[in-house]
Amino acid sequence: MHMPTPPNEPGTDPSCRKVNEILGRMGDKWTVMAITMLAERPRRFNELKRLIGGISQQMLTRTLKALERDGMVRRKVYPTIPPQVEYSLTDLGRSLSDPLLQLSMWVLNHLQEIEANRALHDGEAS
Repeated sequence: MHMPTPPNEPGTDPSCRKVNEILGRMGDKWTVMAITMLAERPRRFNELKRLIGGISQQMLTRTLKALERDGMVRRKVYPTIPPQVEYSLTDLGRSLSDPLLQLSMWVLNHLQEIEANRALHDGEAS
């Protein structure tokens, strides 16, 4: 028998689920890397792939398509042979790039401390 979800149970509100879905995408490492690389300037696919490093062509394609669908990235095709495709941030994507860049700087500024804490923790766990 299916029991209805209590109205105040965390994460059951439809808007919460939507927020969680979008935050999941924004927190994805490939999304963060793509947005930060495009924050500097528009880039072509292979340039993004080289800059991001470690991302497969399929994953970069999926990431860019999802960002384009959400209105964060603009895809522009130039009528050349073969066609050239350039990706750039929209105003919405640019508004996301600022907090992502700040978060990246926070990580860089605290990296040594975090690594020292990890080493201490891992040493205690042994």
